[in-house]
Amino acid sequence: MALTPDDVVTKQFQHVRFKDGFDPDEVDDFLDEIVIEWRKALEENAELKAKLAAYESGAAPEAAEPVAAAPAAPVVAEAPAAPVAEAAAEPAPSGSATATAGIIELAQRLHDEHVAEGEAKRNQLIADAEAEVGRIRSEAEAKQREEAARLERERNTLEARITELRNFERDYRSQLRGYIEGQLRDLDEKSASTDSTPVSAIGL
Repeated sequence: MALTPDDVVTKQFQHVRFKDGFDPDEVDDFLDEIVIEWRKALEENAELKAKLAAYESGAAPEAAEPVAAAPAAPVVAEAPAAPVAEAAAEPAPSGSATATAGIIELAQRLHDEHVAEGEAKRNQLIADAEAEVGRIRSEAEAKQREEAARLERERNTLEARITELRNFERDYRSQLRGYIEGQLRDLDEKSASTDSTPVSAIGL
């Protein structure tokens, strides 16, 4: 089936899964179709140019016979023939050249669109990755602050407990010292009272 410029404009490629862009095989196949049609257009253009050259080179001898047969109208017969032949032959190469240029332009535009789309997706991926990095960094900083606050609370609790234990130790030592000193005084008093009691008083 012949490829038309509308086919190039309306061509839709299938998106591939698990990666960005279009299916490379499908794009290559479509570009191969463009190349084939382009070569056909170039061959037709060359063929038409050859036919035009052959026609122009063969037009002069053919026009010479009518000059001899009808000398009164050589100018009238020759003048319209060449322009008519040129007018009939010229539009075809021009149309082929225009179609070729149109295919090239469409292929270039398709390529530019694919490149632009790839760059846009690349930029989007970079922006998404940077946003994800920022989110992860923010979460890590928040967790770090939360952990630091928790450790600070635990440190304050432990310091308060240590202070409480030190106060308990000081009070306990003070009470123990007072108790021991009281026992020692009682022993001293009992010992003094025993020494001052007469021997007869204790039954000796």
